[in-house]
Amino acid sequence: MEIRFRIHRQDPDAGTSSGWAAYTVTARPEERILDCLNRIRWEQDPTLAYRMSCAHGVCGSDAMRINGTCGLACQKLVKDYADGEVVLEPLPGFTIQKDLMVDLEPFFEKVTLVRPFLQAVTEPPEGEERTQAPEDQKTLDKVLRCVLCACCVASCPVSGKNREFLGPASLVWAFRFLFDTRDKAGPERLAQLNASGGAWECRNHFNCTRVCPKEIPVTKSINMIKREIEKHFSEGKGQERI
Repeated sequence: MEIRFRIHRQDPDAGTSSGWAAYTVTARPEERILDCLNRIRWEQDPTLAYRMSCAHGVCGSDAMRINGTCGLACQKLVKDYADGEVVLEPLPGFTIQKDLMVDLEPFFEKVTLVRPFLQAVTEPPEGEERTQAPEDQKTLDKVLRCVLCACCVASCPVSGKNREFLGPASLVWAFRFLFDTRDKAGPERLAQLNASGGAWECRNHFNCTRVCPKEIPVTKSINMIKREIEKHFSEGKGQERI
């Protein structure tokens, strides 16, 4: 079957303005949008720029806006777009580097701000790992799926307007360690998430949850953080909600 593509093109380094290019690809219904992009690049236009790596929805690198909705090109099938044109754009809210590629450094910087690593106060048992009970692990199972694709941030109305907002992906990573029973930095994490730009900036639009390619309950996780903040500070353990 033939499938039509309209792809956003722009090369800021070359001084080119934003525009569109049209392509037609022959593909099987079970092939992915990423397969079509590769075919366009290999057979029609080697100048087309986009990111990809694992091609199996694990690395998150081929995130883009597909027919108005952010997602991973490696997870979207041709058969789901067979009745019309496929429009591909870069993730909104980020600086375009070229075509479908955007600068994700600000995104990763915000994830780094929440200290996405285990903070313990004692040395681990000699020759052993820090263990966790299965029931405690279940609390984290869903958020562990995050592949840092930035689809949630690109779809978040708050992130688009408030550059100080940590954003849904950063808050998911904060959740991952806040509720890890092995982590001992809970009060410090809660103070950060309670401050300006933290969890309270979320307005429950649910866009992040709808577009997450790993079906993480992002908004629910952020609301659980809010409840934990309220619980912590209502017990007189620190500053009031900001």
